[in-house]
Amino acid sequence: MAREEDRGARLHGAIDAFLSHSAVERGLAPKTIEAYAGDLARFAGWLEETGVEAPRSLRREHVSGFAQALEAEGLSARSRARILIAVRRWTRFLLATGELAADPMQGIASPRFGQPLPKLLRPDEIAALIAAAAPDTALGLRDRAMLEVLYGAGLRVTELVALPLGALDSRAGVLRVFGKGQRERLVPLGEPALTAVAAYLERGRPALLGAGRSGSDAIFLSRRGAPMTRQNFFSRLKKLGRIAGIATERISPHVLRHAFATDLLEGGADLRAVQAMLGHADLSTTQIYTHVSRARLREIVESRHPRGGGGSSREP
Repeated sequence: MAREEDRGARLHGAIDAFLSHSAVERGLAPKTIEAYAGDLARFAGWLEETGVEAPRSLRREHVSGFAQALEAEGLSARSRARILIAVRRWTRFLLATGELAADPMQGIASPRFGQPLPKLLRPDEIAALIAAAAPDTALGLRDRAMLEVLYGAGLRVTELVALPLGALDSRAGVLRVFGKGQRERLVPLGEPALTAVAAYLERGRPALLGAGRSGSDAIFLSRRGAPMTRQNFFSRLKKLGRIAGIATERISPHVLRHAFATDLLEGGADLRAVQAMLGHADLSTTQIYTHVSRARLREIVESRHPRGGGGSSREP
C-alpha cells in the first residue's frame, strides 16, 4: 500500500512530463498548457479517488467512468469534449514513452455538440473585395497585397500583421510564418499574391515609410509608416466590403482564412496538407471545413445524377 503522501505522485509526475514535452518539444502556447494542466489535474484527482495511483494501471473503464462522472456533474458537451481531448493527448504521450502498453481511449467517443459552421464568401465575392482596393495608391496597393496574402495563404490576422520583411522568400514563393505557440511553418504563395506583394513593396511600402521616418521591419505599414495593427486592418476590410457590396457582418479577416481552407478542399487538396498550411495543432480543427466539400458533392449528385433530380435519364 502506498503511503498517503506518495499517493498519485506517479500520476502527477507523468502529467508534468507531458506538459513539459508539450511546451518544449511541441511549442504549444502557454494558455494551452495551462488548460491541459487544469483538465489533467482533474482527471488525476478522479483516478486517485478510484484507487489508480500510476499510469500503468490506467484502463478504458477508468476513462469511461470519468466521462460519465463529468456528465453527471452537469458539464456541457463542449467542456467534456475539451477535457477528454487533454486526456487523449496525455495517454498518447504515455503510449509513446512506454508508460502504457494499451490505449485506454480506445472506443471512447467524444461528446457530440453542435459546432457552428464558419461564415463563407464565394470566390466571386472575394474577387470583388480584392478589386475594391485601388491599385493606384499606396494604401490600395497595401490593402490588395494583404487581402491576397490572407486569402492565398490562409493566415491568421495576427500572423499577417506581424510578418517581417524577411518572412517572404519571393524566389521560392513561400512565407515563413510563426503561429500559435511560436510554431513555425512554411506556406506557399500563388502568383496573384506574389504579384500583389511585389507591387506593394516596389511602389506602396516606400511611400508609406516616407522620407525621414524611422525604419520598420514589418512588411505591411499604416499610412503613418508604423506596422499595421489588427484593428486597422479590420477597419480597412469593412470599408472595402462596403465598396464591393458585401454586407459588413459577413466580412472579417477570419472569413478569408475560412475561404482559403474550404476552397482548397473543394479543389481536392489533402486534409493533412490544409492542416499544415493553416497551422492547426489538431486535425479535428481542420475537419470543420470538409462540410463545404460534402455540400458541393451533394449539389453535383443532385444536379448531374439521373436519380438526383436534376439530371436527364439515360436510355437503357
